[in-house]
Amino acid sequence: MLILGIESATAQVGCAIGGHEGVLASAHSASGRRHAESLAPQIEFTLSQACIDISEISVVAVDVGPGLFTGLRVGISTAMAIAFGLSVPMIGVSSLDLLAFPVRHTRRLIAATIDARRGELFTAFYRQVPGGVQRVSEPQVVTPDDLYGELQAASTECLVVGDGALRYRDMLEGLTKVEIADESLAYPSASSLVALAHARALREEFVQPTEIKPLYLRRPDAEINWQTRPAQ
Repeated sequence: MLILGIESATAQVGCAIGGHEGVLASAHSASGRRHAESLAPQIEFTLSQACIDISEISVVAVDVGPGLFTGLRVGISTAMAIAFGLSVPMIGVSSLDLLAFPVRHTRRLIAATIDARRGELFTAFYRQVPGGVQRVSEPQVVTPDDLYGELQAASTECLVVGDGALRYRDMLEGLTKVEIADESLAYPSASSLVALAHARALREEFVQPTEIKPLYLRRPDAEINWQTRPAQ
């Protein structure tokens, strides 16, 4: 079973290919808002590095958010098009799950954070369980002050991961029981996506492309700007 993972929920865009032998190849780039221009060449490059023809892909996994609206649209539409073209099932994984997965070995409470712009964060909390992490709160949109309050009220040490933590590092580092994860863990990883999707594929937790739904959590910025602009 070979899985193509596509990740584009944040400022970074990437893809990876893997299966029961682990990740065979991956590519990531921080391309600002140029997700559409970057993703197709990355998929071609990753396929060539893995010496895989796209017809050999049996599952397409995609990051379903929360994240930046344009990036999510690019990643999900590309993943759906490939899955339709190959007639293969899909697996959707939350971007916050992908942030928490690489730090799954910590015994601390994990706060996964994504910079949602407009002075807000997408966040969820996780705890270590055998073999990985378990989400203990639903993904939500919060202000930095909200997150500060939740971390301050926590009864245990916390590890905060993601570009949201880096954006508000100066504020969060004032908390005594909080550590900010390394910058190398700031973005969801397509390699983590393949690893999580493989575990779900073994349990046959597939969906059809038409069932993949993005988790936006709020309206697109363009819609918010249009509805809040002053009347002319």
